[in-house]
Amino acid sequence: MGTKNDRDYKLPVEPVGSGGEVSTRSEIDAFLSTVRSMPRQAPTGRRGRLVFALDATASREPTWDRACHIQAEMFHQTAALGGLDVQLVFYRGYGECKASKWHSDPKALGKVMTGVRCLGGQTQIGKILKHAIKETRREKVGALVFVGDAFEEDIDAVCHAAGELGVLGVPVFTFHEGGDPIVARAFQQIASLTRGAYCPFDLSSADRLKELLAAVAVYAAGGRQALLSYGKGRGEAVRLLTSQVGG
Repeated sequence: MGTKNDRDYKLPVEPVGSGGEVSTRSEIDAFLSTVRSMPRQAPTGRRGRLVFALDATASREPTWDRACHIQAEMFHQTAALGGLDVQLVFYRGYGECKASKWHSDPKALGKVMTGVRCLGGQTQIGKILKHAIKETRREKVGALVFVGDAFEEDIDAVCHAAGELGVLGVPVFTFHEGGDPIVARAFQQIASLTRGAYCPFDLSSADRLKELLAAVAVYAAGGRQALLSYGKGRGEAVRLLTSQVGG
């Protein structure tokens, strides 16, 4: 359970639950190929909803600011689809895992993110997955994006939660910063169990991550057809994704 020191950094958030490798072409291809096989989403007539979850432990401090800028692209690319509501979820410190309210404005979400300080602690991915389960039972969540660099939990328990989320039809897109093979395997299993996708990245591939995050947001807001339309005239990674969807 999160700590009760919100006044220290004045965040509108609530507690939730109790040097790496560069992405290679083959890894990006695998990510996009997995997205191709995802189930179609029926139009709902509602705004898309996406949970944007981040590891805010000390090891991620060097790239936190970059994540703050990248998130804005998710909103910009979904405006024509009726918009996107994004909820920030992050963990850090000793058992602290918190969720913001749902935001429809990238500036508002960015303000929340810039108010977060990274603190040392262990991963709490299981809490994030359980939170997403709870949220989608209230109102459908289109997708969950998770960005992190470590995994320090019981893999069986986390995979069980991932399986529950998969049954509810919420794909998890795991973005892995760093090259630890054990972490990679855990993130891959989470993505697989939810029919999502896994992709490694580092700072040198931040632009590609930005494109892929925007594409995932488009999927969450409008389904595969919206993703196909979005890919026209985009970068290589997104063009490859949309050509596979169209095929």
